[in-house]
Amino acid sequence: MYDFTTVIDRTGQHAFAIDGPGRIPGVFPESPDEGFDVIPLWVADMSFATCPSITKALKKRVEHPLFGYFITPQEFYERVVYWQTTRHQVKGLTKQAIGYENGVVAGVITAAQVLCTPGETLLIHSPHYNGFENGLCNAGFRLERSPLVRDDCGIMRMDFEDMERRIVAKNIHALVFCNPHNPCGRVWDAEELARMMALCQKHDVYVISDEIWSDLIAPGYRHLPLQSVSADARGRVIALYALGKTFNLSGMLASYHIIYNERLKHLMERQGKLNYYNEMHVLSLPAFLGAYTPEGAQWVNELMQVISGNMELAISRLSRYPGVRCTKPQATYMLFVDFSAWCADHGMTVSELAAKGCRVGVTWQDGRIYHDPDCIRMNLALPRALLEKALERIDRYVLCAG
Repeated sequence: MYDFTTVIDRTGQHAFAIDGPGRIPGVFPESPDEGFDVIPLWVADMSFATCPSITKALKKRVEHPLFGYFITPQEFYERVVYWQTTRHQVKGLTKQAIGYENGVVAGVITAAQVLCTPGETLLIHSPHYNGFENGLCNAGFRLERSPLVRDDCGIMRMDFEDMERRIVAKNIHALVFCNPHNPCGRVWDAEELARMMALCQKHDVYVISDEIWSDLIAPGYRHLPLQSVSADARGRVIALYALGKTFNLSGMLASYHIIYNERLKHLMERQGKLNYYNEMHVLSLPAFLGAYTPEGAQWVNELMQVISGNMELAISRLSRYPGVRCTKPQATYMLFVDFSAWCADHGMTVSELAAKGCRVGVTWQDGRIYHDPDCIRMNLALPRALLEKALERIDRYVLCAG
């Protein structure tokens, strides 16, 4: 029903994905060599047009020529309740628990400021999203990393003994958690989440739960909101959601929190207003109203079928090379590929391999920025034709002999 095949030209639109490479060393991938265009496999936005119901809502709002201060209508809260209830089977959510956030990273920092003071240490799993490290460390916090561990099937698991040891040793009272996990794509099961929250209750650790990827779940899996694990979790978790990843609207900064604990909710709202920045954008509102609809849900369902097919294609092609280890993610559109054995066999570092790909326009990301030097992260939310083009270049120029 929806178009996920058209290759849309983003050149000249100031998009990170296309116009970013080569702009800032260490932040963006290298520019490709002459003769190669950029195939956007790096920054986590999609190469698909957003859901038509969102575009329609934005166009309708832009037709009105006044863009002054506005009141957030009751409809915004109703749409969030509708989405969380129908998509994630959340029960008992009301307007009082919902609050707008100017981006998930900003919300994570605000929550850290509510729960901790600068100089304190927060626990986070590793690998982890680099934006959290940059934002939290810039705000004066420290991070203690508990490594995720691959099981015999290549699935990343939490090491609960390691977590508890670090919590006690560093006197930690806040955990930054990805549910589902970014970048490894884990959908945590009920048993794992319950065990983690029991550990947090035991040591009085509050949780900042990034649930931005919660709508992008692979077929056969289901997202479990962390606040639904137990009564204690309901009052111990600050959960953050957004339109950005789900609907390719990261430029909107359209995000929100759900907080059932009234005291935490009050502190979060107060902290967010200290710099007078945390108000909804005039175009974020129609984006929400266009996204959280039955049409939006259908669009996401079709999107995940496309992404699942892209995952299967990429994994089948890359796995033909001895030493390349691919585990299909249970969520997200990012594939985290372990090239360490392949690189060891070919006398090359993973970083050198990543740079080799970028030189031919395969702009994937070196896993070092996520604290995993063995892996490269690939964005597979792009039309099939672009993915096949990227895989052909990987075959011909990157993983080829010599």
